[in-house]
Amino acid sequence: MAKKAASKKTTTQIGLEKAEVTPVIKALNNLLSSYHVFYINVRGYHWNVKGEHFFTLHPKFEELYTELQLQIDEIAERILTLSGTPLHAYSDFTKASSIKEDKDVFDGRECVAGVVKGLQALIEEQRSVAELAEEASDQGSVDLVTGYVQEQEKLVWMYNAFLG
Repeated sequence: MAKKAASKKTTTQIGLEKAEVTPVIKALNNLLSSYHVFYINVRGYHWNVKGEHFFTLHPKFEELYTELQLQIDEIAERILTLSGTPLHAYSDFTKASSIKEDKDVFDGRECVAGVVKGLQALIEEQRSVAELAEEASDQGSVDLVTGYVQEQEKLVWMYNAFLG
């Protein structure tokens, strides 16, 4: 019986080299964690915003956290597509997130500043994920996160316009 070649590489279910996508899976799990913490922050802004801009910001924050919820699911599904396991415990999210909890924020302008800071952190992290994914020939992950970056860059501009 002939031995299999030792140089045979193992691939994921979609044909990518497991060794090459392992860092992408880790980066996507970190990104997933950042999204979860940011999502909770935005929910808090939505629930707790006060002041003259309440009627403008309250629905805007709901729109944002609804979009984040969809993106969270897409990121988790991408991790699964790469044969990884998405993180799913809040304790893991707080350890792996580039975004910190933002508690007890009520002022509308402070809430918007928190949104901008969170979006900027996501954009930076997603650019890093895209670079890793490109190195692994993982075009699906590149496309996923660069689409988010494009949307979020516009949101940063819009929220900054609100802040003046």
